[in-house]
Amino acid sequence: MLKLGALELGGVPRLAVPFTDRESPQTVAGAAARGAEIAELRVDLFSSTTEGLYGWNLERFRGWATIATIRSAAEGGGWKGAEATRLELFSALAPRVDALDVELAATELRDEVVALAHEQGALAIVSHHDFEATPSRAALGELADAAQEAGADIVKIATTPRGPDDLRALAGLCLDRPETPLVVIGMGERGVATRLLLPALGSLFTFASLDAASATAPGQAPLDEMRAWLDRLYPPAGD
Repeated sequence: MLKLGALELGGVPRLAVPFTDRESPQTVAGAAARGAEIAELRVDLFSSTTEGLYGWNLERFRGWATIATIRSAAEGGGWKGAEATRLELFSALAPRVDALDVELAATELRDEVVALAHEQGALAIVSHHDFEATPSRAALGELADAAQEAGADIVKIATTPRGPDDLRALAGLCLDRPETPLVVIGMGERGVATRLLLPALGSLFTFASLDAASATAPGQAPLDEMRAWLDRLYPPAGD
């Protein structure tokens, strides 16, 4: 079974929460107590990107499964710096986290980030984000193929559905690729149901925000709400 750090993926959906460098250790510990399982470190949203801060900031996530993300502005993130600098940051983070998330379209550094992850025994998440629309079912499959060809251990695809056909395309991606480790998300109001239901079709984890004010993507629901729904939809075996 695929593992993110010590956390097994598959079987039951896991819940990830994005964090910046502004949350206190008490907030982080509280999120774990509230049912969060994966910490996505959104380094592109950090108030500072000095390596000294990384060491301080990551210590509070000891015991978590961790993903380091430095999302480019082109795909909805906060990173507007040079790719060479972004690669340096990924290199500093690689030994300290369980996975690195890099965009499929980031051709200047993608292959090097994937290699960095694998050199450290971490997972490489190769992702695609579309904040305007959802490609066809066939096009989504092509994106997944390209991500796997780039060395992805997990393929993450997040798009914006505009109607039922788009929702069916996202569900179809999961149905078409039962052997591919996928995270598939529909963003925005029309995509909210996908965050809860696509894990039933194999999407490995979904995302929640610490609270309603800290969402990092459209349609991301608060942690307590998502945890309650996941517990209701995916009860432990035997219940």
